[in-house]
Amino acid sequence: MALDALLTNCRLADGRLVDIGIGDGRIATLGEGAPSLSNSVPSLDIGGDLVLPGLVDGHMHLDKTLTGLPWMGHAAGPTRMSRIETDKTILPYLPVSTEERAGNLIRDCVARGTTHLRTHVDIDLESRLAKLDGVLAARERHRHQASVQIVAFPQSGVMRCPGILDLLDQAVREGADLVGGIDPLEIDRDPKGQLDGIFAIAARHGVGLDIHLHEPGEMGLFNVHEICARTRALGLNGKVTISHGFCLGQVTERQAAAAAELMAEAGVSLVTHGAGGLTLPPIEMLRAAGVLVFAGNDDIRDTWSPYGTGDLLERAAIIGWKGDFRRDDQVETAFDLISAAGARALGIADYGIAVGGAANLFTIAASGVPEAVAAHPPRKLVLFEGRLVARDGVMLPDPIPIS
Repeated sequence: MALDALLTNCRLADGRLVDIGIGDGRIATLGEGAPSLSNSVPSLDIGGDLVLPGLVDGHMHLDKTLTGLPWMGHAAGPTRMSRIETDKTILPYLPVSTEERAGNLIRDCVARGTTHLRTHVDIDLESRLAKLDGVLAARERHRHQASVQIVAFPQSGVMRCPGILDLLDQAVREGADLVGGIDPLEIDRDPKGQLDGIFAIAARHGVGLDIHLHEPGEMGLFNVHEICARTRALGLNGKVTISHGFCLGQVTERQAAAAAELMAEAGVSLVTHGAGGLTLPPIEMLRAAGVLVFAGNDDIRDTWSPYGTGDLLERAAIIGWKGDFRRDDQVETAFDLISAAGARALGIADYGIAVGGAANLFTIAASGVPEAVAAHPPRKLVLFEGRLVARDGVMLPDPIPIS
């Protein structure tokens, strides 16, 4: 493969200093002495900074964000249902469109090294597919800076809102990549109805599912079992995710271990964000059992929470802090949640700093992954498909070649 550009003096996660040749948006060469392969391509000296693969945000809500607006007082109430209803009184009346707000947040994430995102987008009876349309437009506008997966998310419920299943089906036909669900017992009081309905849509269209499961203890555990059973029955191994799964950290160790074995066997993954005030699922135990666990930021300065910057390294540090991850290998696990594990969950091919991989990467002044997570200094350069998309913590107006 002909080289288009060369990054020299790059520090890899294993400590090696190498040169990275980039051609046709991919990593063409990797190792010492790569400059001898071509003396005519543009070269950029990374100066010994750490080079890591682009980060993967496995759970966010682009349609809810207030990013780019003047600071607003946080209006959501103390319960999940109150926040759902508050959304409907705020989001339709904001002075900035869904497309613009979503674009603002995508740009912030890219500037911090994120190159792949999965976002949930509310589908409800009031707004129907309006929010989806806005996020689809933002995705298209930023397709040369990041990839965006969209989950059609029934935030207000499914069975308690007749007509939502038809809207979810339409959302997939119009561009959503996955079908969502939410708390089949707590929200809908009809787990069979909701799960049968959303799994039927996924099977009909050949797409995956990502189901919010906030339900506590035995209630949540019941639905973990129901989700796994449907995943196995429909042959959806590797295509179903449980978001949050707080219940897994609230039941006995024996129950959690049995659920982990069941999830691993069914190929059901878990995405976490280290929620404040809520129990963290047993990440290390789940991973040891073979469950694919990954992470995302969830709410980023939006109608549900005033917190968040879009920085996934900061999010990994939060998860590590909550999980009492103190050793370097544990901090590296936190990084895996926002990188390679997320890439597997989202089905991102050719991920990582390796020959043949997509040239989606960032540089950071850190000695290694543990320091990058714990200190999370600003990203110096961010590349997507071999082109510069951000520099010194700011996304560029348009991707540019390395020079």
